[in-house]
Amino acid sequence: MPIVVRIDVELAKRKMSVGEFAERVGLTPANVAVLKNGRAKAVRFSTLEAMCRVLDCQPGDLLEWVEDEGENR
Repeated sequence: MPIVVRIDVELAKRKMSVGEFAERVGLTPANVAVLKNGRAKAVRFSTLEAMCRVLDCQPGDLLEWVEDEGENR
């Protein structure tokens, strides 16, 4: 998948649990797991904003584009 979600890295840096993060952002732990595991098809800007606010980071700290190995140019 070309977009890699780095929530786990930011949570580890802050020693924050998924449960605490989910509560502070306003998501269920199950939805955080969907995001962390790269199974989400979309993220609302309001959710991204809340995640950045809680983690005191930029969207680029949470999301990274990685070129797909099978992608033709």
